Amino acid sequence: MMEGKLFDTRVMSTSLEFRSAGRLLAGPALSPRGGAAAGILPTWLWSCRDGISLRASYSPARAPNGSVDSFSQTDLFLGSNSRKVNGLNGASPSFLSRERVVLDAHEDVYEGVVINPETLPSNPMAFASMLQSSLSHWKSMRKKGVWLKLPLERAELVPIAVKEGFEYHHAERGYVMMTYWIAEGPCMLPANASHQVGVGGFVLNEKNEVLVVQEKHCLPRFKGVWKLPTGFILESEEIHSGVVREVKEETGIDTEFVEIIAFRHAQRVAFEKSDLFFVCMLRPLSTSIAVDDLEVQAAKWMPLDEFIAQQVLQGDCMFQKIIDICVARLRRCYCGLTPHHVISEFDGKSSSLYFNVLEPQEFNCEGN
Repeated sequence: MMEGKLFDTRVMSTSLEFRSAGRLLAGPALSPRGGAAAGILPTWLWSCRDGISLRASYSPARAPNGSVDSFSQTDLFLGSNSRKVNGLNGASPSFLSRERVVLDAHEDVYEGVVINPETLPSNPMAFASMLQSSLSHWKSMRKKGVWLKLPLERAELVPIAVKEGFEYHHAERGYVMMTYWIAEGPCMLPANASHQVGVGGFVLNEKNEVLVVQEKHCLPRFKGVWKLPTGFILESEEIHSGVVREVKEETGIDTEFVEIIAFRHAQRVAFEKSDLFFVCMLRPLSTSIAVDDLEVQAAKWMPLDEFIAQQVLQGDCMFQKIIDICVARLRRCYCGLTPHHVISEFDGKSSSLYFNVLEPQEFNCEGN
């Protein structure tokens, strides 16, 4: 065992590297006989604002039985701009520190802490200990909240975080996001996404026929009903491109986006989430139908009057209103919303802003 031999001058050699203001300076080796007490580093080493990197290696003597004790290389860092802290709750670290006690993390713009998921300890017990110390340290630093992203392969750490008071925020296929509110008062961390977005394509050809489908999986009372092709927008997908994709997947028909005719907002639909459903007018670019066997039972071009006359749809007030709007659009009595790509100074990102005509000369509701 290393205990009792760690500071034996015959078996220990250390080297110091000082990193300050981007420069690397070699430092003299320390030993118990170098003017400092055994194992105690000069105080100034731990108060340098620019940060000092200490690399220590130990070469213990061979034991009488032939075995060699080993001590892993330790890389310690302290600096005013660093969020990595060694020692219990930010106290001065010792020569015996073998792991960071505070988890690797960075601050967000809201005075919160985001833990780095790529540098989590491999040992659950080490994670539990470091998480406790980290929370204590962040509380003393008056941080407001903590974000902890645990990859699927680190699922064994979830109950440890729950035990410390973390709550579920959201989950995706490859990870679960957890949060911890430190500050007093109600939690101000933003909630998980509250809406899902669906689209429906109203596609009318030159024969005044609308593209319709029969779904393979639906409630018994909707069995055999012809409806518009519908689906959900994918992550990072635009409404105008998503509806074109959905129509293509279900019917094989290529289309061109014209505009958003209307949208519906409903509450507590799927998974207790709110639902936004956008009805879009599309212009057909092809005529040959190829049905998606996974979701669709059948698809066809159906005369508009016949589509509207379906009994199950006659008693649906929302459907009737949508049809009225679509017919008004075809008669050029109504303008929908078209996408315009803009960039906001708030985030510097490109977005699609949907609106109809602002000036008389922009009036372009030509229909089909």
